[in-house]
Amino acid sequence: MSKLYRSLLGVVLGAGLAFGATAAKAKELTLCWAAWDPANALVELSKDFTAKTGINMKFEFVPWTSYADRFLNELNSKSKLCDLIIGDSQWIGGAAENGHYVKLNDFFDKNGIKMSDFVEATVTGYSEWPKHTPNYWALPAMGDSVGWTYRKDWFANAALQKEFKEKHGRDLTPPKTWDEFLQVAKFFQGRQIDGKKVYGAYIFTERGSEGITMGVTNVLYPYGFEYENPKKPYQMEGVVNSADAVKGLEVYKEIYKCCTAPGMTNAYMSEGLDAFKSGQVAMQMNWFAFFPGLYKEMGPNKIGFFPNPSQKTKGVQLGGQGISVVSYSEHRDDALAYIKWFAQPDVQKKWWSLGGYSCLKAVVNDPGFKASAPFANDFLVSMNMVKDFWAEPIYATLLLDMQKRIHDYVVADKGTAKQALDSLVKDWTKDFKEAGKFQ
Repeated sequence: MSKLYRSLLGVVLGAGLAFGATAAKAKELTLCWAAWDPANALVELSKDFTAKTGINMKFEFVPWTSYADRFLNELNSKSKLCDLIIGDSQWIGGAAENGHYVKLNDFFDKNGIKMSDFVEATVTGYSEWPKHTPNYWALPAMGDSVGWTYRKDWFANAALQKEFKEKHGRDLTPPKTWDEFLQVAKFFQGRQIDGKKVYGAYIFTERGSEGITMGVTNVLYPYGFEYENPKKPYQMEGVVNSADAVKGLEVYKEIYKCCTAPGMTNAYMSEGLDAFKSGQVAMQMNWFAFFPGLYKEMGPNKIGFFPNPSQKTKGVQLGGQGISVVSYSEHRDDALAYIKWFAQPDVQKKWWSLGGYSCLKAVVNDPGFKASAPFANDFLVSMNMVKDFWAEPIYATLLLDMQKRIHDYVVADKGTAKQALDSLVKDWTKDFKEAGKFQ
């Protein structure tokens, strides 16, 4: 071997070793979530984490239509793809009991992260399992609930204001009760505005995943629906199918039948956004997470916001998610470092400013928060009356049962509201018996 060849070989090998050493030192985390506007905001926010720590961030975002299937499969197969995951609130029971998430209590204690610093409903909804116990599997990350948008310009129209007041004896304003909601929806239904036939309201009807359940509960809760007897866990007879719950379900069907656009038989988030932006509907049900982008696109003159109407009581469907460290991650310490960074007040303030929804009290209770966005106050009102679906490990089965029973009644015109809820009680009782919750 010539001296020149040996010299060149040494340079190449040395460069290779140097590159290998650099590669070995490079740190990288993969965060998994749904593909939507808040995820884009998180990408921007996370640049600060990389700048501070040198840990690069990769993101695995999938559409909502495949979000649950994809990431629950990743967890159940003990995949190492996700170091961090922003998982739905309903996953917390199964993820905890099946060992998918790292329990965070010791980490929180060591790093001075207090769950009392976060909005109580988000701690219960996103972090705790069992519920109402100090066992934490996630940090509240993305506060969310169902809210409403309305066509501000239509409501402000002088001729429409006059006509509505003559008919109902009150001003045309965003509804505060479900009785008022029906008045407003019926008033706009089939009306010609700007040369186009418009409809009263948009509500969720999707059957395949969670849509109609996430919609109907916003009427059921205010009418008094409960999932179980508060004093006797899993006792559902006379609770799920109470007279109040029956009335709430009947109202949801009435809204669907009287006041929605034709063809909305299997519609969820994106269909609502499209219907509202295109000027089809006067009022739209959707998640607060979409409101920053919607406001930016439509402008202050066309869009207004209001919290979920009340009736006998208050209530609205909780959305949102917590961020967890996946127990199969090979980069657990770095993932925990991200959690610690994300929990800081200054990071949480920036998260809100970019379009995420902080759950930190220091952010949402700040005197300037209500004026920081046109929907900020409605978000606060909503987060103080949220309720959530079952978070049991068998939540998927429970959810599909409710999807079927509600859709069959509301959209497919099968049976009565009482029969639908009676059947749901039977379904859920069978599910819980098979899960060993009671004999």
